Amino acid sequence: MKPHPPSHEADLARLRRLAVSMDSAYKLPIVGVRMGWDSILGLVPVVGDTLALLPSAYILKESHRMGAPKGVLAKMLVNTGIDYVIGSVPLVGDLFDIGWKSKLRNVDLLERHLTDQAAKAPPMGDIEGRMSSHHPTLNN
Repeated sequence: MKPHPPSHEADLARLRRLAVSMDSAYKLPIVGVRMGWDSILGLVPVVGDTLALLPSAYILKESHRMGAPKGVLAKMLVNTGIDYVIGSVPLVGDLFDIGWKSKLRNVDLLERHLTDQAAKAPPMGDIEGRMSSHHPTLNN
């Protein structure tokens, strides 16, 4: 059996679907701008913006589980904080939510990190399948 790096494609696709539904699921007919449930929830003062934090927290948790380093997680937390603080301002925050799209930004950060990590990984075709040991009988 050949060793292989953990594949996060399915997890990343799931997070991307969540981010799209929250940030850009619907297109406003006249202006053509995309918005999602985050913008819709933001219309309800305080409660809506707080509820919109739940998917952001989930994306952060999954990013940590998938191995995102502290620097990437910090950027994600800043994106989420900006979205929450400015998004909480009535009307201005709702317009800001349509353009900021913090959840998509965060999934993009995670994807960039995972792509960089995959590029740094050694090629898997060079592994012969032998055990690495200094014990002479294991390498024969």
